[in-house]
Amino acid sequence: MATFDHKPRILFLYGSLRERSYSRLLAEEAARIIEEFGAEVKFFDPRDLPIHGSVPDTHPKVQELRELCQWSEGQVWSSPELHGNVSGIMKNQIDWIPLNIGAVRPTQGRTLAVMQVSGGSQSFNAVNTLRLLGRWMRMFTIPNQSSVAKAYQEFDEDGKMKDSAYRDRVIDVMEELYKFTILLRDRVDYLCDRHSERQEKLQKSQLKT
Repeated sequence: MATFDHKPRILFLYGSLRERSYSRLLAEEAARIIEEFGAEVKFFDPRDLPIHGSVPDTHPKVQELRELCQWSEGQVWSSPELHGNVSGIMKNQIDWIPLNIGAVRPTQGRTLAVMQVSGGSQSFNAVNTLRLLGRWMRMFTIPNQSSVAKAYQEFDEDGKMKDSAYRDRVIDVMEELYKFTILLRDRVDYLCDRHSERQEKLQKSQLKT
């Protein structure tokens, strides 16, 4: 079992560039909460991240995103719901994160919490899509999630979230993410050790010899 001398490392991604972005405000509220539990947090600012495929992956913003993913032990994805799904800004960030960079898998084995904000009544379309994407990226997506309806009503002028059942749920989600990250980061190598990948490594070593 590995031992760690650092706090759980949590990366936050959000899916809007608006000056008053509710997905960002929700992420910032969640970050404050999980910091109180004992985590270290970092944010990726999606501003100036090019459309996926429009530039080489050596672009500085792409490299920044990928380095943050490798730094993280857990992640939080917070998206607005647009036309019944995640925003293009959110999807663009995920599209730039590959399943592997050489021998490194920047998302495999990381924990993940998903959240969404809506302008109208409560919906779960965005979080459902984020769960699908997290599974595809080989992440351990925690059971709990947050969906904030009529988000424009849920934040004070200073950007802090008002006390409500929605905020209570965010606390639940961050507490659960913190616990799962602590429990799983000792076991990632074991849990992600797959027969098919062992076979692939064996075949490559036989070809070299």
